[in-house]
Amino acid sequence: MSAGIIVTGTDTGVGKTVFAAALAGARGASYWKPVQCGLDGGGDVEAVRRLSGLPPGRILPEIYRFRTAASPHRAAELDGIEIDLDRLTPPDNGDHGVRRSGFDTASRPLVVEGAGGLMVPLTRTVLQIDLFARWRLPVVLVARTALGTINHSLLSIEALKRRGIPLIGLAFVGDENKDSERTICEIGGARRLGRLPRLAILDQSSLAAAFAAHFRVEDFA
Repeated sequence: MSAGIIVTGTDTGVGKTVFAAALAGARGASYWKPVQCGLDGGGDVEAVRRLSGLPPGRILPEIYRFRTAASPHRAAELDGIEIDLDRLTPPDNGDHGVRRSGFDTASRPLVVEGAGGLMVPLTRTVLQIDLFARWRLPVVLVARTALGTINHSLLSIEALKRRGIPLIGLAFVGDENKDSERTICEIGGARRLGRLPRLAILDQSSLAAAFAAHFRVEDFA
């Protein structure tokens, strides 16, 4: 399995795609979102392509693309598809099938973005966090700084710990909230990696500059 990092969120819409794009760009990584629900605007792969600066060969195709912006289990049902969990395996560094298809995963870190939050169902019997537990890759938890983040974040940290999934730390997104950020990390026993602020103009240049100013890439090694 490729040396990689999972980027997941405490909820939908917390900014994990933007953060994943910044992290992948800063690390010179490959990016992979195995399950995409909702295709408006080209989906999250298109956003990462626009924001990360990664060449096309380092943005891997999704395994499943569903039309409806819904939980994966429901989006799959609406499209008449059953998700096969055995297909959702991060590529090895030496995955020649991927390289032959024009995608470059060799000797590169991998940033894997989950769909929604940790407890989102992939099927009627398997949650996304169950898949992460199978992979055994370390996780970066992306959390908002707005009201409600303490509860959502601590519940997510607790769920990761119960399944023995390694947590690198928390990446906050939004306006500064020192007390909430400190409280979450102290009570959850988790590392604060940094905070990605709101950007007046969100593009590749501004995102890369914001990541460099607020995070240390060596913390994700």
